[in-house]
Amino acid sequence: MTSALYIDPKINMNSEKTVSIIIHFKTKPAKAAVALAEAKGVPLTLEQAQKDVEESHSRFQEDLKRLLDQNQISYSITYTYTTAFNGVSMKLPGTAIKTLLQSKEIDAIYANQEYHLDPPLKPM
Repeated sequence: MTSALYIDPKINMNSEKTVSIIIHFKTKPAKAAVALAEAKGVPLTLEQAQKDVEESHSRFQEDLKRLLDQNQISYSITYTYTTAFNGVSMKLPGTAIKTLLQSKEIDAIYANQEYHLDPPLKPM
């Protein structure tokens, strides 16, 4: 049973304007993958899990070349995540996300947003 790909509804995929997104890969971060495998009784070394993470990034890079570079779609990867989260943050036209969805590495796409919390008010 496979889960459906999640796309944050805040992302405008019908706009040519550049959007900033975070892509969550299907491959789990190494330590999480080892813990999940251990819980299921499946042997997995940290070294193999780290190799799996590296390979997921390589496959995604190949997908970018095939899907975006060949179609001359402008994009930039702004950060690569491998430890607590496995994926990338990137900027690209909103309409290009539909093309990018052909990548088998993607589990979810989130809007890349900053949140600021106001400090609590001091009692009078």
